[in-house]
Amino acid sequence: MTTETPSKPNRFTGAFTQSVEGLGKGIIDVVSSIGGVVALGLDVFRWSVRRPFRLQNLFTQLDFVGVGSIFIVGLTGTFTGMVFALQTSTAFALFDAESLVGPTVALTLTRELASVFAALMVTMRAGSAMCTELGTMRVTEQVDALETMAVNPVQYLLVPRVLAGLFMVPALTMLFNTTGMSGAYVVAVFGLGISPGTFLSRTQQWMAPSDVYEGLLKGAIFGLSVALICCYKGFNASGGAKGVGQATTEAMVSSALAIFILDFIVGMMMH
Repeated sequence: MTTETPSKPNRFTGAFTQSVEGLGKGIIDVVSSIGGVVALGLDVFRWSVRRPFRLQNLFTQLDFVGVGSIFIVGLTGTFTGMVFALQTSTAFALFDAESLVGPTVALTLTRELASVFAALMVTMRAGSAMCTELGTMRVTEQVDALETMAVNPVQYLLVPRVLAGLFMVPALTMLFNTTGMSGAYVVAVFGLGISPGTFLSRTQQWMAPSDVYEGLLKGAIFGLSVALICCYKGFNASGGAKGVGQATTEAMVSSALAIFILDFIVGMMMH
């Protein structure tokens, strides 16, 4: 009687199993993070309408997120408008349609670029600081100290930061629109010789208030999302200084991805 020897396991089986496990773990982490951010958002909303209203904390965060970002957002908007006007004029010159530079820049800024770039600037400047500050407070047990003093950390720490992101990113979006169109006007009129009247009249002809409203709505959604993600990552950081750095990195990557994904979703819903 012959006995069959067990076949040797395929050498690719281990690698395939590890790949599947890694993919599954990644999906679980993403779903868990999304659920955590949504739950935190509901918690923030619940505590934002309950007394005491900590207005001083709110105005401090409005100043930090909004006023502190004016220079970087204005500078980014100016050069974005200038570059976009320069490049579009080159393309439109092939069809003798340089008069469309103004409305093209205006529509692109108000609908897409202003809200996206303003949110990215806030993410890099204010969002990283939020996450790092909250993470440091978490690992040094300052959050636990607030709880022992009967102070709800969500209301005291997170509500002002989330509201600041919700209110100030749309305002910075309008600043980006203004500086971007100013930069485009300078390049188009003084650099390319386009008539000022043509630039302004064509822009007024093709741009509608709904274009501006779309950008402001996107700015509010982006600001809310970025603030929630950064607060969630920082508030749940662990592992000392290394954990805070890792949480900040994850917050920056997640916020940038959320901005672009939400930009597409909101754009599809509004068109």
